[in-house]
Amino acid sequence: MVIPLRHFLLALGFLAVGIGGGTVLAVATLPGLAGLARLHVLLVGWIAVTIMGAMTQFVPVWSGVSIHSRRLAVAQLWLVTVGLLGFGAALLAGAFAWLPVASALMLAGIWTFVYNVGRTIIRARPFDFTERHFALALACFALVAPLGALLATDFTTPVFESVPVNRFEIHGSHATLALFGALLATVVGALFQLTKMFTQAEPNRWGDRLLALEQLCFPAGLAALVVGRGLTIAPIARVGAVALLVGLAAFAVVVAQLLAGATVERSPMLARYWLVVAALVAWIALAAPAWWTDPLAYESLFGYPGTRTLLLFGVFGLVVIGSLYHIVPFIIWIERYSDRLGFEQVPMIDDLYDDRLERADFWLLFVGFAGLSLAPLVDLPAVVPTASSLLATIGVGVFIANMLLTIHRHGPDGIAGVLASTFESGEDDPAAAGGEPDVDASPDR
Repeated sequence: MVIPLRHFLLALGFLAVGIGGGTVLAVATLPGLAGLARLHVLLVGWIAVTIMGAMTQFVPVWSGVSIHSRRLAVAQLWLVTVGLLGFGAALLAGAFAWLPVASALMLAGIWTFVYNVGRTIIRARPFDFTERHFALALACFALVAPLGALLATDFTTPVFESVPVNRFEIHGSHATLALFGALLATVVGALFQLTKMFTQAEPNRWGDRLLALEQLCFPAGLAALVVGRGLTIAPIARVGAVALLVGLAAFAVVVAQLLAGATVERSPMLARYWLVVAALVAWIALAAPAWWTDPLAYESLFGYPGTRTLLLFGVFGLVVIGSLYHIVPFIIWIERYSDRLGFEQVPMIDDLYDDRLERADFWLLFVGFAGLSLAPLVDLPAVVPTASSLLATIGVGVFIANMLLTIHRHGPDGIAGVLASTFESGEDDPAAAGGEPDVDASPDR
């Protein structure tokens, strides 16, 4: 259990660095390529590392198979972490000669993750909705990493001079695969499963048809958008963009239907998932005309110009934050309290975090990110984005504090214990040994 928990803990650290860096950039100028460094800290350090930890833990749970190798699950984290730290430091210092070394470490870590989870999930066939999206995300992770390494190397050594593609085209494919393949495919697969679990609801007949439409449009649209941007063929990219957005719109309707049919009371997860649906629908509505007009434009890489915050924090960020309010306490509860159940009074999973801090960060993030998302679209006074950024920063800080306090108060060995043991003892390859999944319980339980 400590392996995914360590992923989440380090991802929170990268989140703090990314948000702090954004605050500094708002009032001062940092050296080097600070903006690019911050973007990778948030996307790789926060979102991707969280995904790596979550897949390592919950693919075995959802699929009913054991993780292929615990040692590889440990190694993947440290390779990506050290590589990302070196990558960010090199960008800030302007020491571009070190970028190939740092990117090679990240490449090794991501490929280790893809191999380990891929060897795990391949035994779960036939795939369900979540597993199909996870398999797609793993394929995208496997392609994103080497493209990123090539782009990093090209800072000092010309890589694309003797090939028929240039840096701009490779960058478009790299960013598209990362944002809408590796990250968004994971979010879609996990959000559907988690929403069903937390709402105790099931899609109706129309929901099943919309899910079938999403599974057709989303992968095909992603492939066409990547190829169209990589080869700078606007018609292919446009068709891919339309298909991808249609698939995402169908998925958003299904999630909204599940949330509306919830048979349980409010929870941190459901409250944030409602905001995710609203952010996703708004992002789709804004991205559609921009991508139809020019799907190859650099300024529309994230969708409609100025909607980066809406996508990164409104969709990716709130899914991660909402899910961690269950995943982190769940892991700690299983590790510390599950064996005591029936013998003494033990807390519920939702009792492990501070609900007052949870509500505080919800409203701070809601107001803060709403202001930041509206600022590029509407002519607002200059004080609005500044105040919104401050509120969002405080909200993220409250969320991080709540997670750290949960680990400190209830973790078997606290925060230090999570980081202390580099390699766990025990069977390295439980799958080969015929072991059972790490958590012998269905997601509904």
